[in-house]
Amino acid sequence: MVYLTRQEHFNAAHRLYNPHWDEAKNEAVFGKCANPNYHGHNYDLLVTVKAKPNYDTGFVFDVKKLSTIIRERITEKLDHKNLNEDVDFLMGKMCSTENLAIEIWKQLEPHIPPEVQLHCIKLYETPRIYVEYFGA
Repeated sequence: MVYLTRQEHFNAAHRLYNPHWDEAKNEAVFGKCANPNYHGHNYDLLVTVKAKPNYDTGFVFDVKKLSTIIRERITEKLDHKNLNEDVDFLMGKMCSTENLAIEIWKQLEPHIPPEVQLHCIKLYETPRIYVEYFGA
């Protein structure tokens, strides 16, 4: 099995806030991330797929096709958006980086051909904070 990773980048704003809690509890749990005016991140997204290389091409998957899938399904929907308000697949969900990685997986998986498996979503919120998701 060979693992192929494509890295993409997007900028987005979000707010960590539980509407079932009062402002004091939200601030106690989420700190500055509960700011009612939102805050932003420069996200780095790494999408890893796995398969045996194709006999004819030597590719696990055409990286141009992978890039197009990521761009159309993810970055065009997330880049320079408010994750809490502008992104259909995040509506009604807590916009943590953990949940964002899960939802990115759900958006990508149906568009990966059956001979290739989506292996991992690695999402950097900051250079020192990232999450990895390997599917349900």
